[in-house]
Amino acid sequence: MSEPPEVLFVCVHNAGRSQMAAALLDRHAHGRVRVRSAGSEPGDAINPAVVEAMSEIGIDLSREVPKRLTDEAVREADAVVTMGCGDACPIYAGKRYLDWDLPDPSGKPVEEVRAIRDEIDRRVCQLVAELTEANA
Repeated sequence: MSEPPEVLFVCVHNAGRSQMAAALLDRHAHGRVRVRSAGSEPGDAINPAVVEAMSEIGIDLSREVPKRLTDEAVREADAVVTMGCGDACPIYAGKRYLDWDLPDPSGKPVEEVRAIRDEIDRRVCQLVAELTEANA
């Protein structure tokens, strides 16, 4: 059996979208996919509205911290999903790159963050299905 694929989610601050995506993928993949998240310009803390929206569905992000995007993280990933980080992510041949155009939850009330969370969840479920089928 081959190694589980690794996905790297990248946004600017690693305080919202990429953190939600990583937690949701981890939940849905049940260990069949490894996951990381990072930011091109990491913030100081996870967005409180993101923590609240994720808590509502039983995922605790309160202890997570934004992490800086590294060249090594991109090299190790099989798939890199960018969410608004522009050209900050290095490109390597042989990697799968996806760009998810999603609103930034920064400064938005939890009601709007829920909609972003739900759209990320929909896309993550599709990605998990593709990756686990390809790795079967």
